[in-house]
Amino acid sequence: MGILWLNEIGKNDIPLAGGKGANLGELLRNEIPVPNGFVVDSKTFIEFMEATGILYQVNDMLRGLDVEDTENLEKTSKKIREIIESSEIPKVIEEEIRNAYRELCSEEGEEVFVAVRSSATAEDLPEASFAGQQETYLNVRGEDDVVDKVRKCWSSLYTPRAIYYRVQQGFRHDEVSIAVVVQKMVNSEKSGVMFTSHPVTGEKQCIIEAAFGLGEAIVSGAVSPDTYVYDRKSGKLIDVNIAEKKIMITRSEDGETVKVELPPEKAKERVLSDEEIEELVKFAELIENHYGNPQDVEWGIERGKVYILQSRAITTIKERKEEKAVKGDVRILLKGLGASPGIGIGKVKVIESEREISKVEEGDILVTTMTTPDMVPAMKRASAIVTDEGGMTCHAAIVSRELGVPAVVGTKEATKVLKDGMVVTVDGEKGVVYEGAVEVEKREEKVEVQTAGRIITATEVKVNISIPDGAKRAYATGADGVGLFRIEHMVLGLPKHPMKYIRDGEIEEYIQKLYEGMKEVVETFYPKPVWIRTLDAPTDEFRAMEGGENEPIEANPMLGFRGIRRDLIEDIHFRAEIRAIKRLVEEGFTNVGIMIPLVTRVEEVRQAKRIIQEEGLDLSKIEFGVMVETPAAALIIDDIIDVGIDFISFGTNDLTQYTLAIDRNNENVAYMYDETHPAVMKLIEHVINACRKRGVKTSICGQAGSYPHVVEKLVKLGIDSVSANPDAVQMVRETIARVEKKLILNRLRGLDA
Repeated sequence: MGILWLNEIGKNDIPLAGGKGANLGELLRNEIPVPNGFVVDSKTFIEFMEATGILYQVNDMLRGLDVEDTENLEKTSKKIREIIESSEIPKVIEEEIRNAYRELCSEEGEEVFVAVRSSATAEDLPEASFAGQQETYLNVRGEDDVVDKVRKCWSSLYTPRAIYYRVQQGFRHDEVSIAVVVQKMVNSEKSGVMFTSHPVTGEKQCIIEAAFGLGEAIVSGAVSPDTYVYDRKSGKLIDVNIAEKKIMITRSEDGETVKVELPPEKAKERVLSDEEIEELVKFAELIENHYGNPQDVEWGIERGKVYILQSRAITTIKERKEEKAVKGDVRILLKGLGASPGIGIGKVKVIESEREISKVEEGDILVTTMTTPDMVPAMKRASAIVTDEGGMTCHAAIVSRELGVPAVVGTKEATKVLKDGMVVTVDGEKGVVYEGAVEVEKREEKVEVQTAGRIITATEVKVNISIPDGAKRAYATGADGVGLFRIEHMVLGLPKHPMKYIRDGEIEEYIQKLYEGMKEVVETFYPKPVWIRTLDAPTDEFRAMEGGENEPIEANPMLGFRGIRRDLIEDIHFRAEIRAIKRLVEEGFTNVGIMIPLVTRVEEVRQAKRIIQEEGLDLSKIEFGVMVETPAAALIIDDIIDVGIDFISFGTNDLTQYTLAIDRNNENVAYMYDETHPAVMKLIEHVINACRKRGVKTSICGQAGSYPHVVEKLVKLGIDSVSANPDAVQMVRETIARVEKKLILNRLRGLDA
């Protein structure tokens, strides 16, 4: 018999304390704020099972059990649990549990509410999470109730879902035991789950989901939570999605765990402040750094204090062996949160509860309000899963990722829109459900990049793209995204002038051509960012096109009717560009950015944003930025930031010629053209410093980004990314790595970088 106090155990005590208990002890011993408590160890469970004669009886009942026979599995589970819960606990064991609870109450100064939580010896492991397989009891108070709930936790080792999962993971029933954590209850006003890094890609993005009340509402999928995405590399909150949280789970005045409906204004209220997010991220980084791998962390906030309630390894970050993409024109039926990547096609089966899981056959699309642990057998048979509720940390999301089944959660109306027998295609990466069996294209070009080892740098290395046909080659460089997609080259390759399409009443055809070209690049690089620069071709290049004969004749087209100044006058064309980009966003592409060229006035940025919003494109769904390629833009950068931008990118080709009054194409003065001229570098330094203070990303996409001596200066100044031509990506990455190492060494040596 053994009682283990949390402050006495650590990660090496899983055989005694189970995965949950060992992790909680490890955190507490490393000064993470974990509520006080103790563990009834796994040997105690075995002692109880042997003393009562249950152990051999249970093993006989499980021997040879076909876990795919759902009805027999449930029947066997029910019998085992009834036997355990009706058996008396030996007096010596019961008294030890009572004594430990009394000691906990004495330390806290009152008879406390506790959470009684199962902690199996094969859960929360790096290779298998066993999420939701055993049970937890909240707001337990009093010795009798604690003893009763410990016994119920023991019996939950034999729920249908736990039995099934052990078999699927290759664990023998007799090699798994269970401990029970008894821990002071945190009566959270706010709670949730966070992934210290992205649970699919492993990127250094802390994803936090939050709701009011106790965390059970999120984990069970009873509410769709707020989602906050914090980029740990840039130290910036990059996405906030406020959900409508219709209910919360809390403790009533008489100590019961109850579900409470929230008034509409409270339901739509943002849960976490920026300061609370910063504090959670601080703990996320401490915990991930301690364990050495990304973690799935449960947390709660009571009276302004953050408590960490659980941490386990994320088991779903896997090497992608094959990329798939939806082809052609498609009709979107539903959009939600892409919770588990991949594409599934099949017949819809809507189920209301675990009692109906036999409806789901191999290859069906399982549709439900929210999955439960007892639905795991059906989830395994499904080709994809779609739910009304839930976020990235709900049961459906976690288990789907572990099973490798595509999943879209939080659609709000899947069970209403989708009907039994409908054939649909589910894209679990983009969070979209399409009508019918959509053609799927395999994109094996991505495999080499995903699996090949390469130099990792803190400064991102992106690539410049001019034509969609070059996207696959550019992706093969291993670039971290597209820092410049010049669409004018694509437009200049069309049969006629863009304004002729519009004048001829063929604007939809023109938008379709823009959309198709953009999609090829955005889809190839998904989920890596692609910054699309709106049209920036000088008039002389348009004149040769059919319908371009009316282009104005300019003495110096580079200083003329081009970039954003043209788009704001011919705003019907600018709107066409935005509508093409909007289609990409509506299809679930979350990696799109819009970049405005040749900015010289704050009002240009303000007007561009107004038009984008008028076209119904939600700026919170994309990144919005400007090119800094004029001295004017560099000198008024603070005013531009005030309008609201996410990033800037230096166009050094134009910035240099405009600053030095040198035509870069004039051979008479070409020898004076120098991107590292002190005046140019001072403008760049001024912009980088201003952006760093305001949390705006900085990049460079001009030719200078491909020159090692310029890259070295930019890294020292603190630029966030460098976008180079495809043939220079590897060289730029090596240069950056060398400079970053030199900076670190100099800092360690106490030298000036």
